[in-house]
Amino acid sequence: MDYRRPGKREYYLGIAQEVSRRGTCIRRNFGAVIVNNDNIISTGYTGAPRGTKNCIDIGHCYRQEQGVPKGQRYELCRSVHAEMNAIIHASRLETIGASMYLVGFSVKDGKFVENAEPCKLCKRMIINAGIIDVFVQRGNGNIARLIIADWVANEEEVFFGSSEY
Repeated sequence: MDYRRPGKREYYLGIAQEVSRRGTCIRRNFGAVIVNNDNIISTGYTGAPRGTKNCIDIGHCYRQEQGVPKGQRYELCRSVHAEMNAIIHASRLETIGASMYLVGFSVKDGKFVENAEPCKLCKRMIINAGIIDVFVQRGNGNIARLIIADWVANEEEVFFGSSEY
């Protein structure tokens, strides 16, 4: 047996991947884990608000049916993003100075989402939560570290520039 103890980033991203399996989107599911001082503060996955129907329950996605590109018209989506769910389940006092670990996969083929990154709305919430960085599992197997201070320093581009995600 080839055993290799995972590093902290792989460990928390592995937990985020497992959390993503609870997602209810029929397009892409994400899992988020907020960690501060090596303690898991909160987790979140993609899903409709509590008590409302999920896309997997109704069997279709309105955004997909309308051909809405990624990163646009979120008001038409039934789901709350994994990052948002993780943040609302935590106290800001716990998230100040924390890291977020984020994993997304395509429901269609089970592959990691290429160039995964929080959307513009989630970025705003992450900034306000006081989170300092986000580690993202890329589709190519690499781990990317996104520094929140860079989003703040480049806010015009980050929030009002073009978006692919």
